[in-house]
Amino acid sequence: MPNWFIIANPAAGGGLVKKVWPAIEAELQKLQIQYVSNFTIGPGHATTMVQEALTAGYRHIIAVGGDGTNHEVINGIMLQKNVPSAEVNYGLLPVGTGNDWIRTYGIPRDWREWLPQLFAAPSRLQDVGLASFWTGGQKSERFFTNVAGLCYDAFVVKTMADQQIKPSNRFVYLWWILKCLFRFQPTPCKISFDGQSIQESCYTINIGICKYSGGGMQFVPQAIPDDGLLGLTIARKIPKWDVILSTPRFYAGTIGGHPKVTLHQSKSVLVESTSEHPVYVEADGEFLGECPAEFTIVENAIRVIVPF
Repeated sequence: MPNWFIIANPAAGGGLVKKVWPAIEAELQKLQIQYVSNFTIGPGHATTMVQEALTAGYRHIIAVGGDGTNHEVINGIMLQKNVPSAEVNYGLLPVGTGNDWIRTYGIPRDWREWLPQLFAAPSRLQDVGLASFWTGGQKSERFFTNVAGLCYDAFVVKTMADQQIKPSNRFVYLWWILKCLFRFQPTPCKISFDGQSIQESCYTINIGICKYSGGGMQFVPQAIPDDGLLGLTIARKIPKWDVILSTPRFYAGTIGGHPKVTLHQSKSVLVESTSEHPVYVEADGEFLGECPAEFTIVENAIRVIVPF
């Protein structure tokens, strides 16, 4: 049996994976890697595919795509019952749009640089978040490996999903963030964590395993991927002009310096709406549903391949 099972999302990066796949295969053959590869055919297929691969006996998985593909593969690893999730060696070959998760580990954005390193690179354990939320009148769950967002963050993701907008780069995403700003009203909600509760109208709430989201923004700069804690950032009601002026803080990791923003860490977080207006939830850039939503952590859940 070949050592590696490769899951490629041909739609990732606006179809870039499909275009560069012949070059990736040529490089794999040059490196003399024994592998089996398959293309995904739609949303959720990567999750099913990795479960089937692990059932078949594979223990080394590579995903080719972006943050969305990464999200699906991690859910497949966590949902399967054939092998402890931390015994699966997993690497991401980034050929997507946002590629935020790789920033935490310094994984090269250029697949040509990362691919020759990947097969000999070390691995490390990372925590995984578990989100419990409501969708279509039913309670559901989803694992996430990077950052979950509520209120405005999720409103932007939902708006883009409803209009079938897939950002081609971080500047397009930033444009949508600013465009949606004037349609959003801060949402009254209750946030419970570490034995305390905060009841506020919030601009955004972010819960992170890792730091980066939205094309390089750092809404949870305090997040550490293997400390057993969720990073929690609460931004209370902020005037729209102040949000615009504060944009440099999002990228610099200094959002905690804003007087309306507080940074926390916790094992679990519960967010509930306190009005008739829904509080939306997204994770890893994927729209999930609405509150009440609970976020917990699974420690040392996955083994990820990272640069030396």
